[in-house]
Amino acid sequence: MNAAEFSALLVLATATSFTPGPNTTLSTALAANFGLRRAMRFVCAVPVGWGLLFALCAGGVGALVVALPLLRWSILLGGVGYLLWLAWRLSGSRSLSAVNAARLNVTFTQGVMLQFLNIKAWMLALSIVAGWVAGRPDAAERFVQVLPVLLAYAFFSNLTYATAGSLLRHWLAGPVVAGQPTGGRLLVFNRCMALALVLTAVWMLSTGLGLAGSATGGPP
Repeated sequence: MNAAEFSALLVLATATSFTPGPNTTLSTALAANFGLRRAMRFVCAVPVGWGLLFALCAGGVGALVVALPLLRWSILLGGVGYLLWLAWRLSGSRSLSAVNAARLNVTFTQGVMLQFLNIKAWMLALSIVAGWVAGRPDAAERFVQVLPVLLAYAFFSNLTYATAGSLLRHWLAGPVVAGQPTGGRLLVFNRCMALALVLTAVWMLSTGLGLAGSATGGPP
């Protein structure tokens, strides 16, 4: 892989990893509610899940997602439904206590599986495979070069957002104004995060409709 190709990969990875999305939103919300240590299992789950997804796409499995509408829609609707469920759980949380952890309990396994429910992640993986790996005589070597770069971006982007959330943690525990119950700021913050998840779900759904239209010859 030459320098121009590698530079283009870094630009794409930066643009896609550090812009807000379901993973970065959840990393921020988990760290703000339960601390950085509690959020780290999700932060670590993201690169593991995305790495597995990328490996599947490099092996040709990802093409089935594009070719089979039923499979594509199952992934899309599953991801949209899960994000909406998380948004609903998050929107009513105003306590930093451990007792409230059940409202937003995203395990390591769930964090890994969330990557497979994200149609954007599938399309990004397919795009990188098509642009940097597939059809090249040194495809295996390129895969080994590209994978750690993407894993590093997935980890550090979510770690950055989680760190920001953890720094806000104690300030969010206070009231919106003096004299009101504590946790008011956290409730507002969580509802903003919930709204971000809802908007992401809507965006994913609209993207899925666009893909379906393209596949059937309809409007893009």
